[in-house]
Amino acid sequence: MKERCQVLAIIQALKERYPDAICSLQYEKDYELLFAVRLSAQCTDERVNKVTPALFRRFPTLESFAQADPAEVGEYIHSCGFYNGKSKDLVNCARMLIGEYDGKVPSAMEDLLRLPGVGRKTANLIQGDVFQTPGVVVADTHCIRISGRLGLTDGTKDPKRVEEQLRAILPPEESNDFCHRLVLFGREVCTARKAFCELCPLSDWCSHYQSSGGAREQ
Repeated sequence: MKERCQVLAIIQALKERYPDAICSLQYEKDYELLFAVRLSAQCTDERVNKVTPALFRRFPTLESFAQADPAEVGEYIHSCGFYNGKSKDLVNCARMLIGEYDGKVPSAMEDLLRLPGVGRKTANLIQGDVFQTPGVVVADTHCIRISGRLGLTDGTKDPKRVEEQLRAILPPEESNDFCHRLVLFGREVCTARKAFCELCPLSDWCSHYQSSGGAREQ
């Protein structure tokens, strides 16, 4: 695990490389982000962003989603994969939001986790991006992979443990943006296929790089 000064150095380096730490999913309404995150499971954000404009035009309100036939919703999201389950989750989620939450996305973790298709990753993202809740950690595949390589976690692949370990070391006001920056970093430099260490601004603090014998001179 890293010392605090190393953690802060990693945060600052990512800030400099990616000053705009924003979610790559496109949305206008709070529930649209909730639905877009559900669609992104086993699917790229790029693909989701191609699908949601037509989906949200066809179903422009939460009420229209609640009244929709899941089969028709599935036609719009077919290319996102697992469309049968995702379409049912979107319709049932809309119905629950209207029936139990006055048509609003709830802010509490326990309420978010009650919604169909919502797990901790989605709930944390909603808390961070919609409600600006400090201390949230979105433990997606990029976060899990890169935090393990950097040595910010013990290398666990368990999202809940990654979340807990990062919460313990990240300043609460930085954690949500940090996770967004890890996504950008994971697409560009520290990819799942290969870590491009020669291009990496974090090498000086990276356990993976240091263990490979590539430490830079100080």
